[in-house]
Amino acid sequence: MKYFKTILLLLCVAAQAFAQVNVESAIDTPEILIGEQAHVTLNVTLRQGLHAALPDYEQGALLTPGVEVVAQGVVDTTLLDNQMQRLTRQYTLTSFDDTLYLLPAFKAVVDGKEYAAKQLALKVITPDVDLEHPDQFFPLKGLQPNPFMWKEWVRPFWMGFILIALCLLLYYLVIRLGDNKPIVARIRFVKKVLPHKKAINVINKLKAGTINTASDQKAYYTTLVDTLRTYLQERFGFNAMEMTSSEIIERLSQEEDPAKLAELRELFETADLVKFAKHSTGISEKDRDLESVVEFIETTKTEDMPTIEKIEPTLTDNEKRSKKSRRLIITLITLTSISILVVLALICWQLYLLML
Repeated sequence: MKYFKTILLLLCVAAQAFAQVNVESAIDTPEILIGEQAHVTLNVTLRQGLHAALPDYEQGALLTPGVEVVAQGVVDTTLLDNQMQRLTRQYTLTSFDDTLYLLPAFKAVVDGKEYAAKQLALKVITPDVDLEHPDQFFPLKGLQPNPFMWKEWVRPFWMGFILIALCLLLYYLVIRLGDNKPIVARIRFVKKVLPHKKAINVINKLKAGTINTASDQKAYYTTLVDTLRTYLQERFGFNAMEMTSSEIIERLSQEEDPAKLAELRELFETADLVKFAKHSTGISEKDRDLESVVEFIETTKTEDMPTIEKIEPTLTDNEKRSKKSRRLIITLITLTSISILVVLALICWQLYLLML
């Protein structure tokens, strides 16, 4: 009696374990025409944690002679209640022979044990063809052109309008550029006489003159002082023509020995007296002032100065505005030309896509 109970208990456990695996298959249509497709769905219900392997076929493999596996889907897993799960895979079948096929049972291997579903049947039939009336059959038609669809041409159509607008703008800018003539500003390079040579030339001419009246003395000292101021401005780089005598002496004291400037200070004072106080000087005093200027020039002259002067023309306000406007027009022409090329390339690309 004890052994009987044990055997009965083992049988119950085995039955329960067997009941935890269920393999089912179903076909969506039992009857197809030649070349049509049917779909078989395989469901395997088993306890979670068990390993199952579903049938795997290569594309074009024969499930049975005359029935071909066109494709198979991936295994889809669905979790159920009571720690159960369902594995689902779909198979696509076709056939080109009209007959009734008994499909082999789909089998799944669960933890090394094989379980089979019920067998399915697939009937393949040939469509009825009326061979007695061949006039009802028509030859194959040629390739039909794609219908015109406005929505496919909207983008290149509007791009064409933009292209035309850009071309008109470019034409207008070119006309404006032609009307706005370029301003030719020539830069001249003039040979420049060194400051000390220029001053000595004026002083030599001044020596050759004669002074008889007070007006002659005023002109003499005016020329002598202006020559010295011009030399100082070109030699030392400060605006001596606009400075007073004391400002010039103070400026020169920063670069030259103050002792050398005593004679220049006397010269400026004498010149101011002659020009403004009608002071009269003798020939010796006049010659002394001239020699002091010559001596100062000789001691401060330098040969290390540029002998070529670059003279740039000065543009009027209208010429500056015209030049600025011309640069703006050229920039707009460049940007418009680039935009035209970009839009044209986009139109060509859109037309190419429509012709595919």
